[in-house]
Amino acid sequence: MPAPAMSADEIGELLTREFPQAFYPGCGLTIEKVAHGEVRVRRAYHEEHLRPGGTISGPTMMELADFAMYVAVFSAIGPQPLAVTTNLNINFLRRPAAADLIAEARLMKVGKRLAVGEVIIRSDRQDAPVAHVTSTYSIPQK
Repeated sequence: MPAPAMSADEIGELLTREFPQAFYPGCGLTIEKVAHGEVRVRRAYHEEHLRPGGTISGPTMMELADFAMYVAVFSAIGPQPLAVTTNLNINFLRRPAAADLIAEARLMKVGKRLAVGEVIIRSDRQDAPVAHVTSTYSIPQK
């Protein structure tokens, strides 16, 4: 497997610079592991992410999945902040625990214009997935 195009620290610096409104110290998103086309990210548990019924909201899980895919795209192609989501499909499998969410993204195909991947979201310290996501990113021409 090739080395990642960017390290976790480099991706974090890029996100802080390009998206300071969304990725900043204390935002709750953390990049834990980066390999070429494979990443692990975390969304810290916070009550503001709960929906009625006391479960973590779907939009919170979708945000985490999209973030994981964005980081995975950078890990494979390098700094391309204008890469955008063109499709995201999520299946909610079970109620997440009142804990951090962990997303593991894996790119299945990276072409010149599109990157396709999947994301598995789990509650921290639990094996059973709470959501399965497939997503496609459009890669801008260089």
